[in-house]
Amino acid sequence: MNPILIAIAGGSASGKTTVVKKIIEQLNSKDITVISHDDYYKDLTHLALTERYKVNFDHPDSIDNDLFVAQLKDLLDGKSISKPKYDFVEHNRSSVTELVEPTKIIIIEGILILEDERVRDLATIKLFVESDDDIRFIRRLVRDTKERGRSIESVINQYLTTVKPMYYAFIKPTKRYADIIIPNDSTHDVAVDCIARMINDMLKGEN
Repeated sequence: MNPILIAIAGGSASGKTTVVKKIIEQLNSKDITVISHDDYYKDLTHLALTERYKVNFDHPDSIDNDLFVAQLKDLLDGKSISKPKYDFVEHNRSSVTELVEPTKIIIIEGILILEDERVRDLATIKLFVESDDDIRFIRRLVRDTKERGRSIESVINQYLTTVKPMYYAFIKPTKRYADIIIPNDSTHDVAVDCIARMINDMLKGEN
Protein backbone atom coordinates (compact mmCIF):
# COMPACT_ATOMS: atom_id res chain seq x y z
CA MET A 1 0.00 0.00 0.00
CA ASN A 2 1.01 3.63 -0.45
CA PRO A 3 2.46 5.46 2.57
CA ILE A 4 -0.02 7.26 4.84
CA LEU A 5 0.66 11.00 4.93
CA ILE A 6 -0.79 12.81 7.95
CA ALA A 7 -0.79 16.61 7.83
CA ILE A 8 -1.14 18.44 11.17
CA ALA A 9 -1.74 22.20 11.15
CA GLY A 10 -2.64 24.77 13.79
CA GLY A 11 -1.49 28.07 15.22
CA SER A 12 1.91 28.61 16.77
CA ALA A 13 2.16 26.73 20.10
CA SER A 14 -1.30 25.23 19.65
CA GLY A 15 -0.01 21.80 20.67
CA LYS A 16 0.79 20.22 17.31
CA THR A 17 3.97 18.59 18.58
CA THR A 18 2.13 17.15 21.57
CA VAL A 19 -0.52 15.67 19.29
CA VAL A 20 2.20 14.17 17.08
CA LYS A 21 3.84 12.53 20.12
CA LYS A 22 0.50 11.14 21.32
CA ILE A 23 -0.27 9.68 17.89
CA ILE A 24 3.15 8.02 17.74
CA GLU A 25 2.67 6.58 21.24
CA GLN A 26 -0.73 5.17 20.27
CA LEU A 27 0.55 3.61 17.05
CA ASN A 28 3.58 2.04 18.74
CA SER A 29 5.29 1.68 15.37
CA LYS A 30 8.90 2.29 14.36
CA ASP A 31 7.88 2.82 10.74
CA ILE A 32 7.02 6.51 11.21
CA THR A 33 8.73 9.64 9.92
CA VAL A 34 7.97 13.10 11.33
CA ILE A 35 8.81 16.19 9.27
CA SER A 36 8.51 19.76 10.51
CA HIS A 37 7.43 22.36 7.96
CA ASP A 38 9.70 24.82 9.82
CA ASP A 39 12.74 23.12 8.33
CA TYR A 40 11.65 24.39 4.92
CA TYR A 41 11.90 28.08 5.72
CA LYS A 42 13.73 29.74 2.84
CA ASP A 43 17.49 30.21 2.96
CA LEU A 44 18.25 33.76 4.17
CA THR A 45 22.03 33.62 4.01
CA HIS A 46 22.00 36.73 1.83
CA LEU A 47 20.54 38.74 4.73
CA ALA A 48 22.35 39.95 7.84
CA LEU A 49 21.09 38.54 11.14
CA THR A 50 19.52 41.88 12.02
CA GLU A 51 17.55 41.77 8.76
CA ARG A 52 16.43 38.18 9.33
CA TYR A 53 14.77 39.27 12.57
CA LYS A 54 12.46 41.41 10.45
CA VAL A 55 11.28 38.58 8.19
CA ASN A 56 7.65 37.55 8.58
CA PHE A 57 8.03 33.81 9.25
CA ASP A 58 4.26 33.37 9.63
CA HIS A 59 3.53 34.32 6.01
CA PRO A 60 3.23 31.58 3.35
CA ASP A 61 5.96 33.24 1.27
CA SER A 62 8.53 32.41 3.98
CA ILE A 63 8.27 28.68 3.19
CA ASP A 64 10.01 26.88 0.33
CA ASN A 65 6.97 24.78 -0.59
CA ASP A 66 8.38 23.85 -4.01
CA LEU A 67 11.16 21.92 -2.28
CA PHE A 68 8.77 20.63 0.39
CA VAL A 69 6.29 19.22 -2.13
CA ALA A 70 9.05 17.72 -4.29
CA GLN A 71 10.58 15.93 -1.31
CA LEU A 72 7.20 14.71 -0.06
CA LYS A 73 6.54 13.19 -3.47
CA ASP A 74 9.93 11.47 -3.37
CA LEU A 75 9.17 9.94 0.04
CA LEU A 76 5.73 8.81 -1.12
CA ASP A 77 7.42 7.23 -4.15
CA GLY A 78 9.76 5.28 -1.86
CA LYS A 79 12.82 7.49 -2.34
CA SER A 80 15.05 8.90 0.40
CA ILE A 81 15.58 12.68 0.70
CA SER A 82 18.16 15.11 2.07
CA LYS A 83 15.90 17.25 4.23
CA PRO A 84 16.98 20.77 5.16
CA LYS A 85 17.23 21.76 8.83
CA TYR A 86 16.36 25.16 10.28
CA ASP A 87 18.39 27.02 12.90
CA PHE A 88 16.05 29.09 15.08
CA VAL A 89 18.91 30.92 16.76
CA GLU A 90 20.43 32.11 13.48
CA HIS A 91 17.01 32.56 11.83
CA ASN A 92 18.28 30.71 8.81
CA ARG A 93 18.50 27.33 7.14
CA SER A 94 21.35 25.26 8.53
CA SER A 95 24.21 24.10 6.32
CA VAL A 96 23.54 20.59 7.66
CA THR A 97 20.92 18.37 6.02
CA GLU A 98 19.23 15.22 7.32
CA LEU A 99 18.87 11.95 5.41
CA VAL A 100 15.24 10.79 5.65
CA GLU A 101 14.23 7.33 4.50
CA PRO A 102 10.69 6.52 3.27
CA THR A 103 8.37 4.87 5.83
CA LYS A 104 4.79 3.58 5.92
CA ILE A 105 3.60 6.57 7.96
CA ILE A 106 4.76 10.14 7.31
CA ILE A 107 3.61 12.91 9.65
CA ILE A 108 4.10 16.51 8.56
CA GLU A 109 3.35 19.37 10.94
CA GLY A 110 3.47 23.15 10.83
CA ILE A 111 1.38 26.28 11.10
CA LEU A 112 0.99 26.62 7.31
CA ILE A 113 0.92 22.93 6.44
CA LEU A 114 -2.60 23.10 4.95
CA GLU A 115 -2.19 26.45 3.19
CA ASP A 116 -0.73 24.98 -0.01
CA GLU A 117 -3.20 23.01 -2.14
CA ARG A 118 -0.42 20.74 -3.40
CA VAL A 119 0.32 19.58 0.14
CA ARG A 120 -3.38 19.08 0.91
CA ASP A 121 -3.77 16.92 -2.19
CA LEU A 122 -0.94 14.64 -1.06
CA ALA A 123 -2.26 14.19 2.49
CA THR A 124 -4.22 11.09 3.48
CA ILE A 125 -5.51 12.65 6.71
CA LYS A 126 -5.60 16.38 7.48
CA LEU A 127 -5.78 17.59 11.10
CA PHE A 128 -6.09 21.05 12.64
CA VAL A 129 -5.12 21.57 16.29
CA GLU A 130 -7.08 24.45 17.78
CA SER A 131 -6.24 26.28 20.99
CA ASP A 132 -7.17 29.54 22.72
CA ASP A 133 -5.12 32.60 21.69
CA ASP A 134 -3.99 33.37 25.26
CA ILE A 135 -2.85 29.80 25.87
CA ARG A 136 -0.91 29.76 22.61
CA PHE A 137 0.79 33.06 23.44
CA ILE A 138 1.85 31.88 26.90
CA ARG A 139 3.20 28.61 25.51
CA ARG A 140 5.11 30.48 22.80
CA LEU A 141 6.56 32.95 25.31
CA VAL A 142 7.87 30.16 27.53
CA ARG A 143 9.20 28.11 24.60
CA ASP A 144 10.96 30.92 22.75
CA THR A 145 12.65 32.40 25.83
CA LYS A 146 13.77 29.03 27.23
CA GLU A 147 14.56 27.06 24.06
CA ARG A 148 15.35 29.65 21.41
CA GLY A 149 17.23 32.31 23.32
CA ARG A 150 14.73 35.10 22.66
CA SER A 151 13.99 38.04 24.93
CA ILE A 152 10.49 38.55 26.35
CA GLU A 153 10.21 41.86 24.49
CA SER A 154 11.09 40.32 21.12
CA VAL A 155 8.59 37.49 21.58
CA ILE A 156 5.80 39.91 22.48
CA ASN A 157 6.63 42.21 19.57
CA GLN A 158 6.73 39.36 17.06
CA TYR A 159 3.46 37.96 18.36
CA LEU A 160 1.61 41.26 18.03
CA THR A 161 3.07 42.33 14.68
CA THR A 162 3.14 39.05 12.74
CA VAL A 163 2.14 35.89 14.63
CA LYS A 164 -1.38 36.92 15.65
CA PRO A 165 -2.39 38.78 12.46
CA MET A 166 -0.97 36.04 10.22
CA TYR A 167 -2.84 33.41 12.21
CA TYR A 168 -6.14 35.03 11.35
CA ALA A 169 -5.14 35.84 7.76
CA PHE A 170 -3.56 32.55 6.66
CA ILE A 171 -3.60 29.82 9.31
CA LYS A 172 -7.04 29.74 10.91
CA PRO A 173 -8.79 29.82 7.48
CA THR A 174 -7.10 26.47 6.62
CA LYS A 175 -9.18 24.83 9.34
CA ARG A 176 -11.90 24.33 6.73
CA TYR A 177 -9.64 21.88 4.88
CA ALA A 178 -9.14 19.63 7.91
CA ASP A 179 -10.76 16.21 8.16
CA ILE A 180 -10.56 16.40 11.95
CA ILE A 181 -10.31 19.43 14.26
CA ILE A 182 -8.66 18.72 17.62
CA PRO A 183 -9.40 21.10 20.52
CA ASN A 184 -6.24 21.34 22.60
CA ASP A 185 -7.18 23.66 25.47
CA SER A 186 -7.44 20.75 27.90
CA THR A 187 -7.33 17.18 26.56
CA HIS A 188 -7.28 15.52 23.17
CA ASP A 189 -7.09 11.85 24.08
CA VAL A 190 -10.37 10.85 22.42
CA ALA A 191 -9.43 12.46 19.11
CA VAL A 192 -5.96 10.90 19.18
CA ASP A 193 -7.44 7.47 19.95
CA CYS A 194 -9.78 7.77 16.94
CA ILE A 195 -6.96 8.88 14.64
CA ALA A 196 -4.67 6.07 15.79
CA ARG A 197 -7.37 3.48 15.19
CA MET A 198 -8.03 4.92 11.74
CA ILE A 199 -4.35 4.72 10.81
CA ASN A 200 -4.03 1.18 12.15
CA ASP A 201 -7.03 0.14 10.05
CA MET A 202 -5.38 1.67 6.98
CA LEU A 203 -2.14 -0.17 7.68
CA LYS A 204 -4.06 -3.41 7.95
CA GLY A 205 -5.81 -2.67 4.66
CA GLU A 206 -9.24 -2.57 6.27
CA ASN A 207 -10.08 0.82 4.70
